[in-house]
Amino acid sequence: MKFRLHCFAQSGNAYKAALMLNLCSADWEPVFVDFFNGATRSDEYLELNEMGEVPTLEAKNVTLAQSGVILDYLADAFEQYDASSVPQHREVLRWILFDNHKLTGSVAPLRFIRQFTDQGENDVTAFLHRRATAALTVLDRRLDKSEFVTGDEPTIADISLCGYLFWPDEIGYGSWQDFPAIEVWLERIRLLPGWEHPYKLMPGYPLEKDESEDES
Repeated sequence: MKFRLHCFAQSGNAYKAALMLNLCSADWEPVFVDFFNGATRSDEYLELNEMGEVPTLEAKNVTLAQSGVILDYLADAFEQYDASSVPQHREVLRWILFDNHKLTGSVAPLRFIRQFTDQGENDVTAFLHRRATAALTVLDRRLDKSEFVTGDEPTIADISLCGYLFWPDEIGYGSWQDFPAIEVWLERIRLLPGWEHPYKLMPGYPLEKDESEDES
């Protein structure tokens, strides 16, 4: 089955889906979405994904949005990185929801402001940094108990939670040395066959400089 993943290199949510496809040795191709020039707001893209978000996955008979849904679908399709029992499946879901709401929900906008805008540090970045640190602390404590989030083997919960964490400099932490269990866990993920850095796995890096900026 050929998969088409609409994505761009700077998106951690798209990376979650791209990484899963690569780890599963899927037959897939990335389709570049020019997010920074408004592509997700175009009529064509909204016809594909009414939420106007990345990623979007096109499979044989289905088009899916939202990284958590895509990960769940791919785990079923490939029978990999899935839970081994109903209770573990609930744990996987719990951590994906935690990621979406608490971890990605704070890390992603914090990185966006710091890396892709000229707003500088302000009350919003201070709030998001505190919120991100609290979520990272929860994850670090969890990973101090087991090699992966829900046990000794990686699942889509790990793939979801790591989505933005290969950019510590861009987020504003420099490294994860203050979260040693996270640092070791990320290295375990890097060792999985098929792992690639998001900037290598998806199109659109480096960002092309807007020539109009030189004229202003």
